[in-house]
Amino acid sequence: MSAKQAEKPKRNIIADNRRARFDYAIGDVVEAGIMLLGTEVKALRNGRANLQESYAGPNGNELFLFNFHIPEYTEGNRNNHEPRRPRKLLMSRREINRMLNGIQREGMTIVPLKTYFNERGLVKVELALAKGKKSHDKRETEKQRDWNREKSRLLKNYG
Repeated sequence: MSAKQAEKPKRNIIADNRRARFDYAIGDVVEAGIMLLGTEVKALRNGRANLQESYAGPNGNELFLFNFHIPEYTEGNRNNHEPRRPRKLLMSRREINRMLNGIQREGMTIVPLKTYFNERGLVKVELALAKGKKSHDKRETEKQRDWNREKSRLLKNYG
């Protein structure tokens, strides 16, 4: 096993927001915890969650994750959770202030990139300060992706 594989932490990815990298120019990336209920964690362990339309924003002087869909736990009772409720993000005050400054001064958005269980079994969210791409930037990204795909195909065939 190489040194890079040994130092890379083990992540069990729950949900990945692949569309975010296409729609936004990604800046600073930060890891944050989420305050969850028991039935939410059990539903996440089943591997069912949707990050596609979610975003993070301020509520007072704290950050919350809005529109993150965790379906109800099937074996849950009447005390089951609400699927799209706002969930508090657990970050240090310095990180929260840096994110809030990015939103207020620079007009950026806080976009969740992925959720996963870390090596201790805790649910974490990877957040990024991002700026929305224009349509011509998206076309450029698509051209670059197509060219890389074609280039790898050519190298594979003609080596």
